[in-house]
Amino acid sequence: MKIGIMQPYFFPYIGYWQLMNVVDKYVIYDDVNYIKGGWINRNRILIGGKAQYIHLLLKGASPNKLINQVGVSNDPIARRKLLSTLKMNYSKAPYWEMVNPVLEKIIRYNADNAAQFLEYQLKEIADYLEIDTEIMVSSDIDKNNGLKGEEKVIEICKILGADTYINAIGGRALYSKDRFHEEGIELRFLQTGDIVYQQYLQEFISDLSIIDVMVFNSKKRVQEMLEEFTLL
Repeated sequence: MKIGIMQPYFFPYIGYWQLMNVVDKYVIYDDVNYIKGGWINRNRILIGGKAQYIHLLLKGASPNKLINQVGVSNDPIARRKLLSTLKMNYSKAPYWEMVNPVLEKIIRYNADNAAQFLEYQLKEIADYLEIDTEIMVSSDIDKNNGLKGEEKVIEICKILGADTYINAIGGRALYSKDRFHEEGIELRFLQTGDIVYQQYLQEFISDLSIIDVMVFNSKKRVQEMLEEFTLL
């Protein structure tokens, strides 16, 4: 049983979806502290041919709150402005017409908090990409919430019956293979391959939001990209 656990991010990059796709169960880590300046409420797209940030507007965001305790703004004007920004910069992309209804459905979704919105967004894109991994939310798992960091991850893995835990390569310094091995769990890290595709006629800009990937590539090609990684 392969398990992946990640915080919910706002339209995350292709590596996030590779991890979701390669595991049997994917846990949205919603009951850990909100990180200011991270990827929970922002990502980068092409704006005027350059990598620029888009944001999910939050209410009462604080690193002293769990992600599922942070509010989300359902301001229709802000949501329309975001949709307008996407249309302005991507309407001429080859797969815009196919992807736009998915984006509209997500961006118009009203939620009670940031975690709820992001969970909905992740599941909608997973459906579009035909990722059949079982997706669950960490706050729904009966566990010892007094545990922190590596120990909390290990407990979730044990509860779910994991024999393998796969993490994004960025978390390599956070976890010990020996500690996981003590619990009978193999620890692996996912390294995304060198993925390049055509973005209009400009020089390629990497590591943008999945939005950019989807509007410039067919669904079939994006599904192929989900397999372009190395497990370390």
